[in-house]
Amino acid sequence: MTSKNKIPSSAKCVFKGKIFEVWQWEQKMYDGSVEIFERIKRPNTGQVIAVVGDKILVQTEEQPDQQQPFPSIPGGRCNENENPLDAAKRELLEETGYVSKDWGLWKEVDPVSKIEWTISTYIARNCTFEKAPNIDAGEKINTRLVDFEEFMEIATEDPLFWSPEIVLDLLRLCLEPKKKEEFRKLLFG
Repeated sequence: MTSKNKIPSSAKCVFKGKIFEVWQWEQKMYDGSVEIFERIKRPNTGQVIAVVGDKILVQTEEQPDQQQPFPSIPGGRCNENENPLDAAKRELLEETGYVSKDWGLWKEVDPVSKIEWTISTYIARNCTFEKAPNIDAGEKINTRLVDFEEFMEIATEDPLFWSPEIVLDLLRLCLEPKKKEEFRKLLFG
């Protein structure tokens, strides 16, 4: 997917941090005047709803810059020149020790209009445990398996759930039993 929030080719990078870059360009206004516009750029994100048997893998995560633990699904930012699917596979293995050979893209979102950034959410079916997690120094992660209804409850009712870009879709599924059942079948086959 190409971000709908693309930075124009005429833009210049005015700041480059570890994660974020700030880009500026001259933008012609409707009255003919010119203003400076800005957009932030950051690496894309790959994340995964991981299915193990008839359960879904969820995490309780802590990070040093967050005030309290939060529920999440495995995922993280793409490394340089890494596509979102490879990032999601890497993050699943690093954070949980699980792997899968059955992957499908579920959703891609550009969550913020002033940021060039796409979040790709995949479904990984038939996940199996391969090895102990290799968690980053800035993370504490506890992984557990929950059933479908508990996953939906965590994702739609816990305000700290770390992937808000999928919450609206999951809430809509809760309102439409037929579509919710289709989603359940998409996850579990």
